[in-house]
Amino acid sequence: MLKYLVILLDDSAVSYCHYESGKERKLISLEALKSAILFAMKENLNVHIVWPDYELPKDYKEIINGIDHINFADASFAHDADILVANPLDWDNIPEKSVVVVKTGIRDFIEKPEVFLPLLKRVARLNILFEDISVFKDEMVTGFSYALDFLTDAIIEQYKKQNKVQVNILTDRLILDQMNNCNAGDESVTLAPDGQFYVCPAFYFGGEKSVGNPNEGVHIKNSQLFRLDHAPICRNCDAYQCNRCVWLNKQQTLEVNTPGHEQCVICHLERNASKRMLDKIREIGEFLPGKEIPDIDYLDPFEKIEK
Repeated sequence: MLKYLVILLDDSAVSYCHYESGKERKLISLEALKSAILFAMKENLNVHIVWPDYELPKDYKEIINGIDHINFADASFAHDADILVANPLDWDNIPEKSVVVVKTGIRDFIEKPEVFLPLLKRVARLNILFEDISVFKDEMVTGFSYALDFLTDAIIEQYKKQNKVQVNILTDRLILDQMNNCNAGDESVTLAPDGQFYVCPAFYFGGEKSVGNPNEGVHIKNSQLFRLDHAPICRNCDAYQCNRCVWLNKQQTLEVNTPGHEQCVICHLERNASKRMLDKIREIGEFLPGKEIPDIDYLDPFEKIEK
């Protein structure tokens, strides 16, 4: 059941997930924007607006401000957005207690986890997004685990100072008791600047077919495949913080409901690091009583199925 509508205002709008935005500007038409917002109101959808790095005409802003919404923007352009996408050059100017997305490479994270330390002191929530998951190799497991533990210790130091900063890849699993995936194609759909619906921004920029428009509605072929209950591996998994990106799934396994080995291993390393984090925090004091993250003997659930 749809809950969210993502509206890309321009091809060059900031990328907050596993895709690259277009390099050329292509602003959505005013009529397409009006139709999308009317569709969201009729369907009672939460609207997420993804902004480009330039000022929009006044009439666009008036339409957008006519509905409750969440703004995604590049931190170097708009510091007052609800969710900021940032890189190291922006960090000194990010407002305190912001929600920030940082896209990074796997190797960069392994080699320099300390780059995130200034943000832990500044933001309310940090979402770390690995933009090159396909490069992950099994020989990186030790280095990746070390980087996670390094970040864990830094987060705990902030907790000692009563700064309860959230970091998606480590703290989310402490709180969740069920999957909290992206769910594009099931709970969310994206309106692109061409006025058409797509499963998510990556499907638009990746050249996939549209799945409808505001006038005709959303029509996704085999839509059940985008649901968790039709994902035989994921529905029994307890790496609840996993993004389970359907675009990455399709790229790696040709199936939107089946993650690749790399995505699964990374998320289970995060899950196990969250367990170690829980144990370390409890050495300081009582924390989430009754919450347990059980031990597992695999990193890819497919290994469990094979056994």
